[in-house]
Parts: sequence; C-alpha cells; structure tokens
Amino acid sequence: MKVNILTFFIALLSIVSFAQQPQRPADIYEASKVYEYPTDPLVLKKLEKWRDQKFGIMMHWGIYSVEGIRESWLLCNEPRFVRDSNVVYEDYKKWYWSLSEKMNPTKFDPDKWAEISQKAGMKYVVFTTKHHDGFNMFDTKESDYGITKGPFAKNPKADVTKFIFEAYRKKGMMIGAYFSKPDWHSEYFWWPRYATTDRNVNYDGNKNPWRWKKFQDFTYNQISELMHHYGAIDVLWLDGGWVRPLEQGKKRPEGFSLYPDFSQDINMPEITRMSREAQPGILIVDRTVHGPYENYRTPEQSIPKEQINDPWETCMTLGKGWGYRKNDKIKSATYIIHKLTEVVAKGGNFLLNVGPTPEGEFPEEVTACLEKVGQWLKQNGEAIYATRTSAIYNDENIWFTQSKDGKVKYAIACLKEDTSVPASLQWKGIIPTKSTLKLLSTGKTLEWKQTGDKIEVSLPKDLVGKNVPALAFSIR
Repeated sequence: MKVNILTFFIALLSIVSFAQQPQRPADIYEASKVYEYPTDPLVLKKLEKWRDQKFGIMMHWGIYSVEGIRESWLLCNEPRFVRDSNVVYEDYKKWYWSLSEKMNPTKFDPDKWAEISQKAGMKYVVFTTKHHDGFNMFDTKESDYGITKGPFAKNPKADVTKFIFEAYRKKGMMIGAYFSKPDWHSEYFWWPRYATTDRNVNYDGNKNPWRWKKFQDFTYNQISELMHHYGAIDVLWLDGGWVRPLEQGKKRPEGFSLYPDFSQDINMPEITRMSREAQPGILIVDRTVHGPYENYRTPEQSIPKEQINDPWETCMTLGKGWGYRKNDKIKSATYIIHKLTEVVAKGGNFLLNVGPTPEGEFPEEVTACLEKVGQWLKQNGEAIYATRTSAIYNDENIWFTQSKDGKVKYAIACLKEDTSVPASLQWKGIIPTKSTLKLLSTGKTLEWKQTGDKIEVSLPKDLVGKNVPALAFSIR
C-alpha cells in the first residue's frame, strides 16, 4: 500500500477533535425554526418520560476504536479534512475499512458498562449501532460488514448491540439506537464506479433511480432489524442530517456547497410508520432535519445561549473525540456537573459520550470521572431529575430549576473548580420569603437574609473550606 503510516498518524493526531458530523452550533440548532410537537399520544407520553431522565450516556464504538482515530470522517474527501500528501486516498479507504479484521473486543462486559453508567447517575443510553463508515455493530442480514462477521463472530456476545441494550434495560434505563443514515461502505450510497468527493451520495440519483431505491430499501431494512429484533427501544437517533429531501437542505453555513441537486430522501414517513408499528411511541430523532421527524433537537458540543422550553438534548464528549483516543484528555467531573446543571436549567437533557477501548472496556480515567459525577448526583439529584424550567433560571454561577408541579424551587451554585466553599452565597431572582431553604446534600435547614433584591445564605461551618463542585438547595 502506498501509505506512509507514520507520517499519516502524525497528521491524524493533530486533527482528532472532529465529531460525528463536524459542524458549527448554527448547523444543528436554529431557533428560528419552529419545533413541531408530536400528535401521537404515545409519543407525547414517551417524550415527557424522556424529559424526566435529564442525564444519559452515549457510546461511539467501532473499527475507528481499534487505532484510536477519528470516527469515519477521514474517509470523507472534503476540503476540511486535510490529508498528508503521502497518503493515497483510495489506499487509505482500503486500510481504514480493513480495520474490521482487528475488531476483537475480548474484554467486552456490557453489564459492567451499565453498572458504571448507573452509578454515574445516568438514566438512558444511546449506542452507536452504525456510524457513517458503514461498520455494523449489530447483526444485520443486509451487509457482510460488521462485528458479527469478523474475528469476534464466534464470541457468544458478538451481537454487541443486543447485549448492551439488555444490560442497560436491566438497570431500568431508556434505550436509544444511534443509526447513521449515510453509509459510505454501501455500494448503493458510494458507488465504486465514481469518486467520493464529499459526504453525499456520489452519483446522480435522478439518472440512477434504481440504485437510490436500493439504498432506501437497505436503510429501511436495517432500521427494521433494529426495531424488530432488539427488544423495547425508546429512541431512534438518526445521524447524518445532510441525507434529507432536497427542499430541506438548500442552505448550510459552511462556505461550500454541501447538497447535490439530487434529493437524498430516504422516505422518513415510511421508516417512522414501520418503527412505531414495531415500537409504539418510539421517539424519532432525525437530527438537524427540522419537522415532524425530529422529536427533540440535538445541539452538538454546545449549549443554547438561552432557555428553551421545547424538547432538546446537548450531546457532548467526555474527551476530545467521540470514539476511543489514546491518551485522550478527559473533562473533569466538576466541568460535567456544571454543564449538566446549565443544560437542565435551560430546559434540556445532557447526553455525555464516552468511547470504549478496542478491548471493550471503559478507560479507567473515564470510570473515575463518572464515579465522581454519580456521587454528586446521589446527594443532589432532586434538583436535576424530573425537574422543569423556572422562569428565572440563572444568576451568574447560580442556576434555578423547579419541580414539575412548581411547588419546589431549586438553586444550584456551581463553584469554580479548585476553590473552597465560602461562608455564604448570594443570589438574585428566587426569594424564599417564608419558605424553608435546605441544603440538599445534608437536608439541613439554612439561615438566610434578604437585602434589597438579593438573598444571602449562610453555609454550615463543617462545609466551609471544603472542595465541592456545586451546592444544591431546595426552597419549599
């Protein structure tokens, strides 16, 4: 192969921070677009339950994990993906896809994953059943390219999606299936006859309607397999929003044309009908494609500037990348707790992504971070779970939520990392009046006083000087 592997990896390591779909926040959340509430009562009920969960785990795990490289995107020959001059593109694609021969996670233990996630305070899971590279992490009859066809095939847990979903279900968590609409390994999306110049289908579907119909059927059949053979699923999380009807994708703020003249319509009405027939009430998240098939919005690696009362979820990585990275820099537990608090106060859910190792384990530093987050939530989760937005939701580093019935207000003070607890805290906005104000972590009633539009809360002496990520208070 005409590839200088060492030079290639040096170039690769400098650009590992791209996500599933490299994009600016504006690409994925447009406040001007009106959110369409579902009309199906079962979907509305499921949506309300999902909004109660607040904190979920996402996992990107695939052949990109084998070498700890960025997931899928270097397959995509776009100007933004700079390659080393010594790398021959076609050779690179063959090398990347051949990583399937090394995908053998002999230490895979989904029950341990679920236990770690539960202890972290997570209430739902979204697992990547297939990313854009087309490598299937579930047992599909539509493709020979997947984990059940390679060296892991003889393992009793080769169908990893099945065992992950079962393990998380046993913990009482909601189940979400991530699925990439584009499939760069499929000859019906990237036809080998033509070059692959970008992320889109590489042929004119208007001139080759049979081929595009084959891709529609392929996509429908794979999603049907997930809907019919993997137990109860609560969310179908569809990525690859550029695969959409032409009329929904004429503009994108990237500086170059992204959408071809051909409408990449995969027939979402029929996919939705089939999915809800198999999974009544399932939430469909055709992310970035605003309309009836985007049951909640999904800002990626960002949090909206203002509070939003329509359903939404921030998906964010714990490390730099979505999949496993060698020597990745993990965000601190304090950072995660602060982001979770901000997201919930603004009306959203927080989906935190981790990348399991090629062997099938959570990295030790990931587990350690999640454990600290879980410890905080165990004491303060009342201010997070099953809450709804408060009209007054923020005063500098203080965030406010409330119970669903509005009878209890919560204040969460996010303390700067590596600083100690002060003797008192002040905030404006939520005034307890004659209410009782308690510290959630201990249940102690606290003294407070009002001066003008501010209240000052005196903190317990045994807490002052300690290092904690945040303090949560209930106001009844």
